[in-house]
Amino acid sequence: MYTKQKTNLSLKPLNQCVRVTFNYDVHFTRGLFQLDNPLLAQVIAANGETAPKKVVAVVDGGLLKYQDELLKKLSIYAQSYEDVFTLSCEPIIVSGGETVKNEPKFIEQIHQVINVAGLCRHSYVLAIGGGAVLDMAGYAATTAHRGIRLLRVPTTVLGQNDSGVGVKNGINAFGKKNFLGTFMPPYAVLNDFDFLTTLDDRDWRSGIAEAVKVALIKDADFFDFIMTYADKLANRDMEIMEKLIYRCSQLHLEHIAGSGDPFEMGSSRPLDFGHWAAHKLEHLTNYSLRHGEAVAIGIALDSTYSYLTGLLLQSEWKRILGTLKNLGFTLYVSELAEQLHQPDHPHCLFRGLTEFREHLGGNLTITLLEGIGQGMEVHQVDLSLYKDAISMLRDWELSH
Repeated sequence: MYTKQKTNLSLKPLNQCVRVTFNYDVHFTRGLFQLDNPLLAQVIAANGETAPKKVVAVVDGGLLKYQDELLKKLSIYAQSYEDVFTLSCEPIIVSGGETVKNEPKFIEQIHQVINVAGLCRHSYVLAIGGGAVLDMAGYAATTAHRGIRLLRVPTTVLGQNDSGVGVKNGINAFGKKNFLGTFMPPYAVLNDFDFLTTLDDRDWRSGIAEAVKVALIKDADFFDFIMTYADKLANRDMEIMEKLIYRCSQLHLEHIAGSGDPFEMGSSRPLDFGHWAAHKLEHLTNYSLRHGEAVAIGIALDSTYSYLTGLLLQSEWKRILGTLKNLGFTLYVSELAEQLHQPDHPHCLFRGLTEFREHLGGNLTITLLEGIGQGMEVHQVDLSLYKDAISMLRDWELSH
C-alpha cells in the first residue's frame, strides 16, 4: 500500500510572465507585382537588414487559370529588386480551395523546400492565393524553425477582408475544420484589389458573408451600408467592394487588438458568429459549399434562432435574411436537416456544436444577436428550438 511521504522542501513556485507585442500592417494596393509598385520590396526592406532576404513563394494553382502572367511578373519583379530579396526556388504551386487543407502532402512539400533552400527565421514565405492556401502556407511557415516570416497576398474577397488579416493558420484533420493550427500574426498583409477582377461570381460573393457577419455583431451602420448596396455588390461594383473590404478588415483588426484574447485562451470567439454550423456544413457537403456560402447559411440559422428566442425583432430578422438573399446567397441546403433525431450522429448538424466547443475548449460559447450590430454570447442552446429554426429557414427559402 502506498503511503504518501512528507517532504521537507518548502520552495515556492517560480512565476514567469512573458509579454510579447506583435505589429503588422495590412496594405491596400493595385498591381502589386508591377515594377513601378515598390510596396512588396519596401515591406521586406523595412526590417533594416541589408543583405537580400530569401523568399519561397507558395502560389494558389487555381489563381493561375485567371492570372496566367503571375509567375512571370513575380520573377521579373524579384530580379528588379534583387538587392532586397531573392526567390530561393521556383514558386511552389498548390491546389486551391479546401483540398489544400485536407492533404498533408502540401505541408510536407513546403517544409522540404524550406529545408533544401536553407531558409532561416529571418527569411520569408510569400503566400499568394485564397484563404485556404493562406491558412495552409501559414501553418507550414509557422512550424518551420518555430516560425518563418509570413507575407500574405490574399487574392479573394474572403482572404482580403477576413482570413488573410487575422492571426490564425491551420489545416483540417480527422474530419474537423482547422484541427491543426497555430496562432502567429503575419509579417504583413498585402491586399491587391486587381486580383478580385478575375474571381468567379461564387468567390466574389462568398467573402461578403464575413462582412455581413462582423457588421451584425459590431456595426449596425456597416450592415445598413451592405443592405443599401446589396444589389451593387451582387453585380460586382468594385468601388463598393473596396469600401466593404476596408471596413471589414478594420473591424476584424480592431477586435483582434482590442478583445483582450487575440489567441483565444478563453472560450469566446464572437468573430465566428454563424460558424459553428458553417464549419459542419462544409464537411457535410464534402466542401462543395464555399466557406462564405456556408457562413451565410450559418448566419441565417443563428439569426432565425435569435428571433425564435425573442432576442431579435421580426423586422430585423427579415432584414438580415433579405439582405443575404439580395446578395445572391442560398440560405438552405438539405444537409441542415439530416440526422437531427440523433444529435451525436457524425452527419448531424448539431454535432457541430460539440466540435465547436472542443475546438475552443471550456464551455460551449456561441454568439447570437440581440439586435443588428449587437452580438451576445450564450453557453447553452435549445436543440428543439434550433430544429424549428431549420424548418423556418427552409420554408423562408422556398417562399423566396
